[in-house]
Order: sequence, then C-alpha cells, then structure tokens
Amino acid sequence: MSNLTAFILIFFRLLARKNQVHLQVPALTTAQPLPAVDLIIVTHNEDVDLLRKTVNAATFIDYPDKRKLNVVIADDLNRPEVRALARQYHVQYIGMEGNQHAKSGNINHALEHLSAPLFAIFDTDMIPFTGFLTDTVPLFQQNRQLRAEAAAKHQPPVKQLGFVQTPQSFYNADIFQFNLFSEKIVPNEQDFFSRDVNVLNGSNETALFTGSNALFSRAAVDAVGGFPTNTLTEDFQLGSEINMAGYTSLATSKPQSSGITPIDLKGVIKQRKRWARGVIRSCRNLHIFINPKLSFKNRLILINSYLYWWSFLRRIIYMIAPILYALFKVQVVNANFWILMIIWAPGYFLLHYVLKDTSDSIRNERWGEIQETFFAPYLFLPVILETLGIRAKKFKVTDKHVTFSLIDKLYIIPYFLFWLVTLIAIIKFNYGKFGSEILIGSVITFWLLMHFINLSFCLFIAMGRPVYRKTERFSRQVNGQLWVKNGWQPLTTLDTSEGGLSFSLTNPTDLHPGQTLRLRLTPPQSAPIALTGELMRVSDADTKPVYSLQVQLPDRENEDRYLHLIYNGFNDALPQQQDTWVTPFDELYTNVMMRLEKWERQLSRLTRF
Repeated sequence: MSNLTAFILIFFRLLARKNQVHLQVPALTTAQPLPAVDLIIVTHNEDVDLLRKTVNAATFIDYPDKRKLNVVIADDLNRPEVRALARQYHVQYIGMEGNQHAKSGNINHALEHLSAPLFAIFDTDMIPFTGFLTDTVPLFQQNRQLRAEAAAKHQPPVKQLGFVQTPQSFYNADIFQFNLFSEKIVPNEQDFFSRDVNVLNGSNETALFTGSNALFSRAAVDAVGGFPTNTLTEDFQLGSEINMAGYTSLATSKPQSSGITPIDLKGVIKQRKRWARGVIRSCRNLHIFINPKLSFKNRLILINSYLYWWSFLRRIIYMIAPILYALFKVQVVNANFWILMIIWAPGYFLLHYVLKDTSDSIRNERWGEIQETFFAPYLFLPVILETLGIRAKKFKVTDKHVTFSLIDKLYIIPYFLFWLVTLIAIIKFNYGKFGSEILIGSVITFWLLMHFINLSFCLFIAMGRPVYRKTERFSRQVNGQLWVKNGWQPLTTLDTSEGGLSFSLTNPTDLHPGQTLRLRLTPPQSAPIALTGELMRVSDADTKPVYSLQVQLPDRENEDRYLHLIYNGFNDALPQQQDTWVTPFDELYTNVMMRLEKWERQLSRLTRF
C-alpha cells in the first residue's frame, strides 16, 4: 500500500512533466458574453464578525459588469443578525429552517432560489480576493470557445468544464507551523494537496473539489442532482460525480482566497476525523474500484485519495513492528540482516530518492512522515470503523476559535506512551551490544530512532504554545500620509492587522508614544482610508524608525476598506515554500531550546518568590 501510493504520485508527476502540462489562465474578455455569477457564502452558526469579513470582501471582487455578480448569504439557522448583515451590505439573504443535510442541504436550498449559469461556493471563514473571478471565469470562457470551435469544424467534442478549484489558503499559521516555531520555515500542511497534488489532478482534468472557493457550472451540478447528502464530505463526492457525468475539472495554483485554520489539538483532530470518515464513505458510495464510469486516471486519483486515509494505520504498524522485536523478540519480517541489505535497502533508498527528485518545493517526505505520525493515533480507528459501516452520529462545523482546557492536554497521552516505549526499546535493544551485534541490529535501531524523532515532534505539537496575538498580522506595503504640524508627510505601511499597523516615514519626524495620530492610506485602485490611532511605540530599524499605531476607524465605510486592505491577498508573513536549508533536526533542536528557555523563565519566577 505504501509503495502503491508513492508510485501513483510519481506516475502523475512524470506524466505532467512529459506532457509539459501547465495551466495558463487566459485574460477575462468581454468579447464573449459575460456570464452571471452567484457567489454563495455558506454559514451555519459561525460568528457574525467572521462572516462580515467574507461578505465585505465579496463586495470588492473585480468583475467587468457588477450587475451580473450576485452575492448571497445562505444561512440555515435563519438568524436575524445575519439577515441584518445582508441588508447592511446590500446582498441577497436566503435563510431556511429544519435543515437535515448539513452544508449540502443549505447549498441545495439556496440553489433552488438562484439561476445564474455559474456559481461560487465560499465557507464563512474563507475570505475571497478581488481576483477570484478573473482567475476562474476565463477558464469557462475558454472552454466554451473551444467547444464551439470543435463543433464548427466537426471535430470530436470538447468536454464541458464542470468546475474550477482555487487553492485552500490560510492567513494564520497551522498547528504544525505555530506549535513547532516553524512559521518562517514550512508552508501550511494543507498546501501540499491544494497547490501541488490537486493541481496534478487538474492536469488530468479531474481536480477534486475541496469544499470552498470554487466556481461551478450550474448545469454540471444540476446534472448530478445537486450536492450529495449521503456523506460527510460532500465536496469530495460532488467533484467525482461531476467528472463521472462527463464534465472536466481544473485546479489553479494561485490562491484567490484565504481562511482561518484551527490550531487547537482537539479542533484539528475532530476536523480530520470528519474528513477521513467522509472520504471513506464517499468512496464506498462511488464504488471507486469497480465503477465503469470512471476513467483510468480518475480511478487512480480516487484510489490514491482512499489509500491516503489508510496511511495512518500503516504508520501505526511501522511504529509497533520494531518495538515488538526490540522488546519481545516478535519477528515481523523473517529475514536476516544481509537479506534486508540486499532486498530491502536498495528499494527503500531508491524510492525515497525518486520521491525527493520528483517532489514539489512545498513539503518533503520527512515532514510528511511527521505529520502522518501526528494524526495516526486518532485517525486509524475512525477509518476502520467507517470501512465496516459504523458511521459517525452527527456532523459538526469545525470551531476555528482557539480553545485550551485540561481535556485538550489529555490528547498528548498516545504520543507520550509511544515515545516512552520507543525510548525503552532503543535502550534495551542496544544495551550491552558491541561491534557486529550493533551492525546487525542497525535496521531495527534505524526505525526506532526515526519514530522516536517523529514522536518527539508530536509531543512538542501536543504541548502547544501560548497564543498572545488576538488578530493576525499581514505584510502590507501601502503608501499614505501622516498629518503633522506643517502638513501631510508621506509614509509607507509595513504590516497591518485589525488592531493596528506599523509604518515608516520618508522624512522621519519626532513622534512619541501616547500621541494621537491622523493617517490617510491610499491603496492602489481603491478609495483612500482615513484613520486615527494612538502611537504605541517607536522602534529603531536599520535605516528608518518604525512607528506602531493602535488603529481606530471613524466609520463603517473606512472600516470596510481597511478590512479589505488587510485580507485582500495571501499573508506574505507565512512561507509558500519550504526552507530546504532547515532540516527536521534543526527544528528539533530549536524546539528543545525554546521550551527549555520557557521552563527556565518559569522556574526563575518561582524561585524569585
């Protein structure tokens, strides 16, 4: 199973290289009829403040004819405050009661009231960028033109485009980045699928739908009977059903929206349990191994998606096998050292070499093993139960708020037990051995050490890290002016957040913390933003002082523009590629030192009293 999933990924990478497949998004043109678009923001019980950011961003989306863009809030709880929000932003509100089919039921109900030929789906927390439609609608225009040209020339028909998926992007550090002090080193864990694997799927015109920030053909969704209601992952199943119905699907690599990802252990694990159960159930619904409607490539993609969730069981087996031999002399593999060196070692290292050679710059295999080890204790059992037909009782929207309690700390127990047993196995297996004995046992020691390192990372992730910042900080360089006694002075912002910003002045002036300042920001292609605020601190930089301001907005109009300035674009403070100069061993050292320093500070405070 492990080799099969690796070979499938290698196969699609080499196929894309051979065919030189690279999706080029053409420019949006008004030469063709501009399609009307319904942009549906799906909400259940999320905070209205979070929903407001997404609705506000949707009203700023670029489209040549804004009359053909209809922003819709689909609320399945009929909340008065959400209806009021829709009136405030002059967008359509579609409420409902008695929803029995979770997100799918909400979307299907909204579609009954809409008729545009294209519609987009956004989750409450997934904030769209202004370029979302200019990065997706042209692909539908191009597909329509190709189909018309093929029909006019009596050539084989070109398949109709069913949907375009843009990457799942997040503006806050995920649990791996944040808890491992890796915000500047590794990309978001989900980037590997969204910006790499799914783009490969799209090169075969069978990209998977990932639940949000995708643009659909209404005809394609109607052809399959709407969003499926017999699974927890309606997105995965819907995309596959659209492909089976004869439509194609594409995935772009440039983020056109950004959301918030949970960083508390309980929230992350519950989210992945739902995904695991949903995909296993959807694969059963789709009969991926025997369905005659699936093409060879599409079947491979779905099988690979299915086997991915079984990788957590194989990770448990990988961890237990050397422990069984080291502690109890249970021989899982019946082979001596030299047979392993001749048969196993070449294949193992060659496979890893090929995976490294064909891998993307987003994530290497070692980080993949750490993330797989982290989820393994909590995902292998739900996958087995769902496979046996024992289903989860109810669906629950993932809470994106950071919550930490004593119960959350208990999630560390499986990692600690595995870590402790692995450490004991390493010591007992190698104690008293010398020379050739150590060499012959090196394979077992090698695996024990690899798992020990992975489990050490899992312990650090489960230990967590204090969250001090209430809102995320974005790198945003925007010109503006600061009012001083003798007039407006030019400035440039360095970063922004909902609560404040920092800036530098072209001509530094004498400013002191505690002063109230008046600023005017002039973002490109946008109206000016007026704001005031208290100067909190002045920091010395290499060239010019950096001024940090606590922001206050005078009215809702300026507040809306300021929110759009913050969230309109990927958070450049987070990496999109892995820093290959930093190894997992470097990261392990960093985490050990950071936590030792924390414990030292706590101890010094205790001894002081």
